[in-house]
Amino acid sequence: MTAAEIRPDRETRSILVAGIAALLAAPVLIGLAGVVLPAVGYFPALGGDALSLQPFRDLLAVPGIIPSALLSLATGLVATLLSVLAIVGFCAASWGTASFAAMRRLLAPLLAIPHAAAALGLALLIAPSGPLFRLAALPLGLDRPPDLLVVGDPLGLSLTAGLVAKEAPFLLLVALAALPQAEPARRLRLAHALGYGRIVAFLLTVWPTVYRQIRLPVLAVLAFASSVVDVALILGPSTPPTLAVRLVGWMNDPDLSLRFLASAAALLQLGVTLAAVLLWLGLERVGTRLLRAAIHGGHRGTADRVVRQVLPLPFLVGALALGVGTAMLLVWSFAGYWPFPSLLPSLSMHNWMRAAASAGPPLRTTLLVAAMATLVALVLVVALLDAIRARGGSMVRTKTHLPPALLAAVYLPLIVPQVAFLSGLQIAIIALGWTPGLPLLVAAHLVFVAPYLLLSLADPWFALDPRYERIGASLGRSRPALFLRLRLPLLLAPLLSACAIGFAVSVGQYLPTLLIGAGRLPTITTEAVALAAGGNRGLTAAYALLQTALPCLVFALALALPALRHRRRRGMKPA
Repeated sequence: MTAAEIRPDRETRSILVAGIAALLAAPVLIGLAGVVLPAVGYFPALGGDALSLQPFRDLLAVPGIIPSALLSLATGLVATLLSVLAIVGFCAASWGTASFAAMRRLLAPLLAIPHAAAALGLALLIAPSGPLFRLAALPLGLDRPPDLLVVGDPLGLSLTAGLVAKEAPFLLLVALAALPQAEPARRLRLAHALGYGRIVAFLLTVWPTVYRQIRLPVLAVLAFASSVVDVALILGPSTPPTLAVRLVGWMNDPDLSLRFLASAAALLQLGVTLAAVLLWLGLERVGTRLLRAAIHGGHRGTADRVVRQVLPLPFLVGALALGVGTAMLLVWSFAGYWPFPSLLPSLSMHNWMRAAASAGPPLRTTLLVAAMATLVALVLVVALLDAIRARGGSMVRTKTHLPPALLAAVYLPLIVPQVAFLSGLQIAIIALGWTPGLPLLVAAHLVFVAPYLLLSLADPWFALDPRYERIGASLGRSRPALFLRLRLPLLLAPLLSACAIGFAVSVGQYLPTLLIGAGRLPTITTEAVALAAGGNRGLTAAYALLQTALPCLVFALALALPALRHRRRRGMKPA
């Protein structure tokens, strides 16, 4: 191929990369524009023809709005900090051990549990009538549930605990991807040779490199935790609720004049998340200074045997809570009469019979939207990654080497609070006269599915040895043939794993379904959250189990299909 032929080809790939990056960023930017104008009083369809600060004055006059904002800020910051500390402690104490390898294998089931289902399971676990208090009833002499506000406490402690239990496994997953670049084995050997204990050696030599790699995912977790809606509806307080919950209530109110108030609240939520990010950056500086002080202090930390036993416990307790909470969903879904303090209920199929009668349409919508969003995202991501690989050659090896503009576009929907730009996107859809339907809902889910699919597939895509394709080209195979018959089969396992992650992300989307679907396309997630507000725990548990079963089934298929496809190829089997 001549230089004149290569140049247009590279230009075409550059246009493709820029186009897909713009496609990922456009809904966020349009959504933010859609809240800025109504927030300053301009919404001609509702009579707002002039710029005004009245929406902000009305917002500040709402009782409890400042406590709601502070609650969102505090729970987001504390949950993110505890999640990071939990994975630091677990990795520092357990890296290279059997427990670390076992937890690595258990990550997929933990990640497959949607946020709403995890929150419902934890709510059943820690409720005053839950198993913890039933176990304590006999030694404490209780004959009725204690009058304690555990779920929905005013300080948001249960909300914070639920976020930590769900977000810590995600951060551990991204930390596992970053650990090989930190060369922990070599660095720890060197630190041990200098007399450092295991914990101090990990914190001083390995963790700074790992954190630099996972910094953007940590900020994404912070943005999510400070603006989450579904988990806050289930575990969070209601007097007052978090800012995001109040915002969604105003967006769904039949009184359309509240759209001005909701837009002002969306900008306030954006400010809360921005404040959380700035405070986090300040905490990073404090942490850097503490590490430097520890280095200069010369403390080796050799007597750390007890610390090594304690540090993994927060992460393990959170993982155990997720598992037991899911088991509680199973128990409650088959529960009949269950008086306190009995440890086991009478069994009944009544909840599943009711779920079978009503869950069909939401289940079909969930499967259809998740499958379509994942398929479209897969096509876009594969085209994007192959264009970057062909354009960058051997210079691109990991997702951290992706073009900066593309990385910014990828993380934009994850770092900007959903509730801030989706409310504006809903206003833009209304202004354009579009009718909420399946295509719009798939497009809304695609905004969140594509980034996760890209981030999970980028590293294995670029890590594939290019010599395979060179050998194929030397045998006379064309570029499309090499792509379809060599690259894709070799990357079957990462492709299916990425699809499973994208599918799970789509199944768990509550807010995009609620706002963009406008209530016309309920999914199993929106129905489960709606049922959580009622008193029927058994039916709620059945819906939450259905929500959990979908991504778990897809993850199981993603593990089984490559093994089945490569069963006669020993070198293709996973280690």
